[in-house]
Amino acid sequence: MVETPLKRRGVLRLGAAASLALAGFGLGGCAGPSPRLLGSRGDLPFAWSSRLPKPWQVLLLDEAADVRQALNDGPGASGDPRAALVQLGDGWAADLPKDVLQAIGTPELLARLDPLAKPVAQLFDPTQASALAFPWSINPWVMVFRNRPDLVRRKAEGWDLLLDPSLRGRVVLPASPRVCIALVAGHPGRLVRLRAQALAYDDRDGLSLLLDGRAEAAVLPRQRVIALLRRDPRLAVVLPEQGGPVAWNLLLSPTGAPAAPLEWLGEALEPPLLVRLLTAGWVPPLPAAQLERALAGFPGGLRALLAPPPPVQARWRNLPPLSGPERSHLQALWDGAAPPQPKG
Repeated sequence: MVETPLKRRGVLRLGAAASLALAGFGLGGCAGPSPRLLGSRGDLPFAWSSRLPKPWQVLLLDEAADVRQALNDGPGASGDPRAALVQLGDGWAADLPKDVLQAIGTPELLARLDPLAKPVAQLFDPTQASALAFPWSINPWVMVFRNRPDLVRRKAEGWDLLLDPSLRGRVVLPASPRVCIALVAGHPGRLVRLRAQALAYDDRDGLSLLLDGRAEAAVLPRQRVIALLRRDPRLAVVLPEQGGPVAWNLLLSPTGAPAAPLEWLGEALEPPLLVRLLTAGWVPPLPAAQLERALAGFPGGLRALLAPPPPVQARWRNLPPLSGPERSHLQALWDGAAPPQPKG
């Protein structure tokens, strides 16, 4: 058989097809960089992030402040694109310039969440027509006590347990003055008493002060202590029934980013991954009935901590962005409650 010579157009066509095939396997020189999920260490469960589909990649930075800065900076000088998906807490995300974000594109998934997640998905801006965030985990602040069964028995007193005279100088409080003020509902006198109890303001690493005995109580996000409860019998957690401040973990889509991997996002709302997340203390804001089914095999005390009754959850308080006057008022309240400095 005589072979017919290939025309130049045919050669070019074959070459283009070959390049596309190579690019599809990540071998083409013109292939774009992989989309990247950017988050902070300790704030994104490995059981979930490790299931992120290819070609997505995960990059974890040391602090949430670094993640926010990277989002604001955009593409780096090296030409690498900024993240295609960003994990941040609501405190870091709520006052981001709206032009750095686009709609997260998850209306079907958001419809499956409890209504309390809606204002968070809008980053507390009710004028937003589309959700800017996927609030995948809710985290109330709790009290953690070490070898203090006497105080745990008085749990009905709620946050006032922190004011017990025996805890003076033995309490680790949150690093956020706003959260501390929320613990006493903004009452100036109680805030003075609370600040007098503080050993440190360090919710990120202050757990070590509790574990080594220098502190007897700490106020921490619930997720930080769930795993410890199962292996350290000295610790007990009180989630006040009177309510308190809550924090949220969010996923955000930067402006111009490719679509978020919706199937991967949805895995966090269904067993078996949902059960693994709950075991580690990550609680998606799902309706109570769905959470109860997922927690069916958990011990009773842990079930009550991870999914308290709806009336308790109804008393939880978000911390939306502050206006300028509100910020000034809280700063003055905080400064006015400072313990007197020892005379030199």
